[in-house]
Amino acid sequence: MCNNIKGVDNIHNNEKKCNHAHKYNSNNISSHAHEHNHNHKHNNCHEHNHNNNHCHMHSHGGKFPVIMYFVGLAAFIAGYILENRYSLYSNILFIGTVGIAGYHVIFEGLGNTIQNTKKEKRFSPNVHLLMTLAAIGAIFIGNYEEAAMLIVIFAGAHFLEEYVDEKSRKEITNLLNLNPTQARLVLEDNNTKIIPIDKVEVGDKLQVLNGDQVPTDGIVLSGTTFINESSITGESVPKEKNIGDEVFGSTINGEGTFVMQVTKEPGDTVFAKILGLVNASQNILTKTATLLQRLEPKYVTLVLVLFPVVLLASRFIFGWSWEISLYRSMVYLIAVSPCALAASAIPATLATISNLSKRGVLVKGGAYLSHLSNIKAIAFDKTGTLTNGEPVVTDYIFEEDEEELLKVVVSMEKQSNHPLARAIVNKFPNVEPIELEVENKIGIGLVTTYLGAEYCIAKVTAFTNASDALTKQVECLAKEGKTVVYVARNSKVVGLLAFMDIPNASAKGAVEYFKKQGIYTMMITGDSYLTGEVVGKIVGIDEVRANVMPEDKAQIIKSQKEKYGNVAMLGDGVNDAPALVLADVGIAMGNGTDVAMDVADMILMKNDLSKLSHAHKLSKKMLKITYQNIIFAMFVVVVLVILNFLGKMDITFGVILHEGSTLAVILNSLRMLKEIKE
Repeated sequence: MCNNIKGVDNIHNNEKKCNHAHKYNSNNISSHAHEHNHNHKHNNCHEHNHNNNHCHMHSHGGKFPVIMYFVGLAAFIAGYILENRYSLYSNILFIGTVGIAGYHVIFEGLGNTIQNTKKEKRFSPNVHLLMTLAAIGAIFIGNYEEAAMLIVIFAGAHFLEEYVDEKSRKEITNLLNLNPTQARLVLEDNNTKIIPIDKVEVGDKLQVLNGDQVPTDGIVLSGTTFINESSITGESVPKEKNIGDEVFGSTINGEGTFVMQVTKEPGDTVFAKILGLVNASQNILTKTATLLQRLEPKYVTLVLVLFPVVLLASRFIFGWSWEISLYRSMVYLIAVSPCALAASAIPATLATISNLSKRGVLVKGGAYLSHLSNIKAIAFDKTGTLTNGEPVVTDYIFEEDEEELLKVVVSMEKQSNHPLARAIVNKFPNVEPIELEVENKIGIGLVTTYLGAEYCIAKVTAFTNASDALTKQVECLAKEGKTVVYVARNSKVVGLLAFMDIPNASAKGAVEYFKKQGIYTMMITGDSYLTGEVVGKIVGIDEVRANVMPEDKAQIIKSQKEKYGNVAMLGDGVNDAPALVLADVGIAMGNGTDVAMDVADMILMKNDLSKLSHAHKLSKKMLKITYQNIIFAMFVVVVLVILNFLGKMDITFGVILHEGSTLAVILNSLRMLKEIKE
């Protein structure tokens, strides 16, 4: 670092207050996220319909099946009471129980198998067919009570599993409740009128009272307040809003009252885009979930093909009677049913997506979470990704009257819209400005006259008379990747200001996390090598690629994939889009360009890289829980089959263990809704 310089800032104390998602206006994301075309990715995930073939992942058409279930349950209880004294009536009630409580099981078993077989043009049975055949087989051999018991337990557990599974979708569904429904329109006479949100038009003036929900996206015309933007950014700390600031629909106003002007139609708001993206993401599953769905009809077909083998083996190898052999074969159908296996991945995936969306990380599908958990290298763009995207004053020196020079410099820069001007004004907010006439001379810089003296703020190369001390400081600051301007009075250099686009507060921690995970880190930037090296050194990046042209970024990602395997890329600009598409996981920053967010697989709604490391932790946990579920489901199947052929299990015990294992798998998946410990 340079010595004897006043005001050297800690680089992390100037974190830019990001306008979290003000550019999130991609017209394609909400309605076409599931059609997002990455040729290198798993497009089969987009096309796979998981509404029909899945074991427990669908609806049964309202309350009627539940009512019928309880009617059937009552019939079963009545049959059980009458069993010893009136066996005929009891058996009739048991058979009635199968038809009443389990009609939807039978219809789904037979109907969906026929429907899917026609659609796929090959035999495509489901698990309900196995349960239907087991119940019919039990009735055939006279085990009416066990047939009824099978249906009562299976159907009851089926409804319970659906209820538990909905917990994993609840956070996504709850987003809909945040959608504004009405607005307070300001009329020409300044009175207000409550109107439906779909009647709001761009340009309308709306009043938002304290505690109200902001109805749509717009800008503040009058008033000051604090707004909770957690529904957009995942950040629970309210953000101050003043005249000219953007506000977002669905966010919650604090104690202030303000008037806003509408800038977007309700369907085009940031929140509307989020809803569309998150809802679409439910249809893009992980590779594991998609594989399990594809395997289910094949697995059930294999079970049915092996059924006669099991029946004949029971009779001729184990020496059981035909009645016992058929009974054991019925239990076999229950034991090997793949319900728990089929439910191993989808609830965990949906729970992870809803967990992340609640915290401001939008994922376009579970497949990308699976890729994220397996990345071996990650590349970061510099500007706006690792850095705040705007320069700040990091150092300054004034060799003469500092107070007067600061007053003149700040007053001059207040009349300029240059990024460096904003940095100076923000650095010295307490300096009282003075009235000056400022001229921007092209090729020189800002010039003004104050109290008979001429002042100039210009680049270093515009002067040749700086003192040796200032010249040495400029050399030192340049080595740190900083931009320097001189301040001159009457053509004599009297001071300097140094600027730098500093790393944001979360960059170093995120890079450190990925390095601890054994993931190679790289920064790709079009800036000079010196600037890139300085930023890379501050945040701890393994490798810096600087002076990179936009078209070369994708080529670098390609070479990284060849070297390391799965690669992630973070960026926020149009020039990052080709690299984001080529990466296994493309991640866009929330205040980046629409193009970057459109092509990316994940979006950090707040420019906080700690949320990315959090997403990586969750993705790894998701895979861990999925594998736990698969191993447990297969273990239960093996145990049930062994117990069956040892003669230690009946239909009732088998269906209880079978459904219990499915519930256990889903409940284990719901752990993904909880916050993980850091």
